[in-house]
Amino acid sequence: MQTTNIVDENIKRIGELFPNCLTERLNEEGKPEVAIDFDQLKQELSKDIVEGPEERYQFTWPDKRNAIRLANAPTTDTLRPCREESVDFDNTQNLYIEGDNLQVLKLLRENYLGKVKMIYIDPPYNTGNDFVYNDDFAQSSSEYIHNSGQTDEEGNRLVANTESNGRFHTDWLNMIYPRLKVAKDLLSEDGVIFISMDENEIDNLEKVCNEIFGEHNLVGKVIWERAFAPKNDAKYLSDSHDYIIVYARNINSFSIGLLPRTDEANARYKNPDNDPRGPWTPDNMTVKTYSASYDYEITTPNGSIMSPPNGRCWFTSKERMQKLIEEGRVWFGSDGGNMPRLKRYLADVQQGMTPVTIWKYTEVGHNQEGRQEVKQLFEGKGYFDGPKPLRLLNRIITIANTCRDSIILDFFSGSATTAHAVMQLNAEDGGKRKFIMVQLPEATDEKSEAYKAGYKSICEIGKERIRRAGKKIKEESPLTTQDLDTGFRVLKLDSSNMQDVYYTPEEFDQRDLFEDNIKPDRTEEDLLFQTMIDLGIELSAKIEQTQIAGKTVWNVSDGYLMACFDEAVNETTITEIAKQQPYYFIMRDSSLANDNVADNFEQIFKHYSKDTIRRII
Repeated sequence: MQTTNIVDENIKRIGELFPNCLTERLNEEGKPEVAIDFDQLKQELSKDIVEGPEERYQFTWPDKRNAIRLANAPTTDTLRPCREESVDFDNTQNLYIEGDNLQVLKLLRENYLGKVKMIYIDPPYNTGNDFVYNDDFAQSSSEYIHNSGQTDEEGNRLVANTESNGRFHTDWLNMIYPRLKVAKDLLSEDGVIFISMDENEIDNLEKVCNEIFGEHNLVGKVIWERAFAPKNDAKYLSDSHDYIIVYARNINSFSIGLLPRTDEANARYKNPDNDPRGPWTPDNMTVKTYSASYDYEITTPNGSIMSPPNGRCWFTSKERMQKLIEEGRVWFGSDGGNMPRLKRYLADVQQGMTPVTIWKYTEVGHNQEGRQEVKQLFEGKGYFDGPKPLRLLNRIITIANTCRDSIILDFFSGSATTAHAVMQLNAEDGGKRKFIMVQLPEATDEKSEAYKAGYKSICEIGKERIRRAGKKIKEESPLTTQDLDTGFRVLKLDSSNMQDVYYTPEEFDQRDLFEDNIKPDRTEEDLLFQTMIDLGIELSAKIEQTQIAGKTVWNVSDGYLMACFDEAVNETTITEIAKQQPYYFIMRDSSLANDNVADNFEQIFKHYSKDTIRRII
């Protein structure tokens, strides 16, 4: 009987925005209560590292604050299209992006904020090897000892065997934390993320996800039987499983996808009495919650009298029970004298099965199956150790409850199983799901079969797998896959297209006013894609190239964006563009033919398309 506690409401709102800022403390009565970690909140709202020495319940490691800063820091990088490595560049809705996935995720955040229905990642398992992802928090052994407090005031080492005491955990956490933090922003309100992991970091991964996504958004943790046979050379126990943890963006908006009913599940339903309602299975008709009005005798068809067991009663009233018997919905056994059982009809059950947390390899495949799938595409060459099987990804996409036009992201693409699974599922159900694969162009070992076959990086293998898989899917079902999108646009992470030009006053002269601000090796299409990133346009948007008055004009999404980067653009070209009334119009600073064109530029647009947003780069 009191008004709403505004402080509690504000804490709730902050927790929804920044779940990692929630903590616990003891109140005046000594009971735990939810509170805000203000130092953490300051860190979220600051570009610089914020100090905070107060002790509290928290999950931390050396340089965690730097990992948070790295996630929040902007990037000046861009994505450059590569038509020659793409498939059906002009028509496809799929993307394959090469580059450090942290920088790529930051760029995708501009265009795909809240648009991705499902993320699946299979990040590096922490086996003690060096990481390929070397961000600026990478520490030397001596730096780790200092940052983790393992030295006294004189600098003497306090803890022996540092490497086994956490340095590798620190490196891994600093790698995964900022990537997951940025990836969360891409998920739609009903979106979900699946992360594969082994024993080495599963505990830390759960803590990181609880902090980033919120513990209340945990959907579950799956145990996947990835191996079909034990390893007899194992030192202790032979590991035969991995984990897949699942978090929703908002647990209240997410709904789980049901799995198709199996023949085994349906086999429990019989029809021994030829019931016109179809197959059924018998079910108990008594309950533990006792009610005297529901405790009565039932006369069976052969005249026997049946009563509920001691302490139990029937699940419904005598009147309703009689109606069920008259409708033939109660089974008394083949001789008509057994304890009554309610018929549960197959036609009435949900047409799907709730997923369980243990996935057998007989249901979703194992690592060797995934390897065989790659070998079948590459003439017997595996190229990858332990790629995920298609059946596993198929189940994940189904459970994610993806719509037929959902966007699916994998930013540790590796063997590109996710892309293969998306195309396969689209071929089966006619969907239009789109994939975005992101992979660091990690070099293959010069001694490996992949390198000898001409694949110099993991990206080259992944792209080739998508090409071959798409071709195979279409060949196997030519009539039903005519409209299937098996193409992909290749984009590559690179530094900004703009020159890094900084002058002190004494270095500057008038000639610098006429210097081109675009790097000389960048194409018009490079500029177009950087513009699309800046304006938040999906990178798979339709692009058309036309000629107006002898100048190349780019048209994106049917006139949403028009751009011209040619030299010596005159009033005729600008007028024709303005007449088409694009939402955005972009051109280079050096594109205007002369001062007269520059003077008339604004007037032309005000006359023909005053609402067009004009920008000069």
